[in-house]
Amino acid sequence: MTISHNLLYIVTIFFTLFQLVFSLNEQMKTTPPLPILPLPSYSQLKWQQREIIMFFHFGVNTFTDSEWGTGHESPSIFNPTDLNANQWADTAAQAGISLMILTAKHHDGFCLWPSKYTNHSVIGSPWKNGHGDVVQEFVNAAKARGIDVGLYLSPWDRHDSRYGQNKEYNEYYLAQLQELLNSYGGVRAIWVDGAKGSNATNMTYYFNDWFSMVKELQSSINIFSDAGPDVRWVGNENGYAGDTCWSTINATSLSIGNASIANYINTGDSRGTNWIPAECDVSIREGWFWHKSQKPKKLNELLEIYYKSVGRNCVLLLNVPPNTTGLISESDVQTLKQLRGAINTIFSINLAENCHMEVSSTRGGKNGGFGPENVLDDDHLWTYWAPNEEEKDNYWIEFKAKSGKIKFNVVRIQEAIGLGQRVKEHEVYVDGIKVVKETTIGYKRLHRLKLGIVDAYSVRIKIVKAKGTPLISSVGLHFDPFWNPKEDVTSKMVH
Repeated sequence: MTISHNLLYIVTIFFTLFQLVFSLNEQMKTTPPLPILPLPSYSQLKWQQREIIMFFHFGVNTFTDSEWGTGHESPSIFNPTDLNANQWADTAAQAGISLMILTAKHHDGFCLWPSKYTNHSVIGSPWKNGHGDVVQEFVNAAKARGIDVGLYLSPWDRHDSRYGQNKEYNEYYLAQLQELLNSYGGVRAIWVDGAKGSNATNMTYYFNDWFSMVKELQSSINIFSDAGPDVRWVGNENGYAGDTCWSTINATSLSIGNASIANYINTGDSRGTNWIPAECDVSIREGWFWHKSQKPKKLNELLEIYYKSVGRNCVLLLNVPPNTTGLISESDVQTLKQLRGAINTIFSINLAENCHMEVSSTRGGKNGGFGPENVLDDDHLWTYWAPNEEEKDNYWIEFKAKSGKIKFNVVRIQEAIGLGQRVKEHEVYVDGIKVVKETTIGYKRLHRLKLGIVDAYSVRIKIVKAKGTPLISSVGLHFDPFWNPKEDVTSKMVH
């Protein structure tokens, strides 16, 4: 009996240990896959998630009905009768904007702050008897509403006599950079371009010196230019990115003010060794500065821009110029409200949440932590569906209606870009019929179906080619009531 009891005791202990080890193994999650370089910085990831940011072109051009000032304008013409930066910030907040950028100095050289290094500024203006500071009011209004600020400081200066003298002008530009970045608190973006007239004086800008100084003074800032180093121009002012748009690019192939790189910066480079994502800049009106004769774009135009910028892995920088009174025109305010309302209407409901999901495979199996349920949560960066690495190709995720059909006309797909941009080609099938055949995804890809509204039992997203294992962080099926394609439906199938 003693032997039997001992044997039973040993078996019980062994079985308990086996269960414990099995349970511990079940609780251990599979590790994430290795990243594919290059990767975005923390500030670049934060910038990408903003999706829409706002530009404010304001200065002497506002009062001369021009786009490019001559530099000979008298500061006395700058006299907004009712300037209210709080109204600008309220307009931005209502539009869901988290970053506002002001033209602190445009090509005419007029400074919207009382710079110590020139008299061509608000110091010489009758506005507030020469004691005003637009930059300070802009910063105060934004920060009171939890909105971050950015500043544009034009390299081309048509007023300052030092322009054309390399050492003297670069010292002047750096001095003003230091003023702006030391005097107005945290600045999240510095915007620089290479724009200048064909007959402009020859001038060498010390961009490397400038950018080093910017990073020294504000380490979390993003610097925008044709060539980055943090954010690149998309290559046009229409607000459109390329159908293919990589956040990766080769910085050695870029230079500021070089028109020949427009196509390259529009699409990026799958083999790029630098993470420099693209920003799409466009104005809500025809011009960048306010003109009485111009009106804001219609809602359908702005939605088209949204789909071709934010929906193509970019951030949209939308310019909304204050008028001569110093306010955002009411027509622009209402248009922005319409745009935000439309975006909320389209994307607030995800019809994929009412579907069964199937996938080609899952990294680590059912309890590995990388299942398809991750594409329906609120984290669009760090939770994701990951297929098995051994699968190599034929990656897919499918949504099947639980009952009836799914009625939608927009497909949203997002990658976990914190581990690198990976997808090279993807397709979308509706009830087995190919309706989308495209290339990159990136942070966000939006497909408005050329078919228009579809009623479907199933939707399958197939990753055709990728750099390593694709990581899909979010998927949405949405209904856009503003999208009414006019072409013949029979011509819209992808074969």
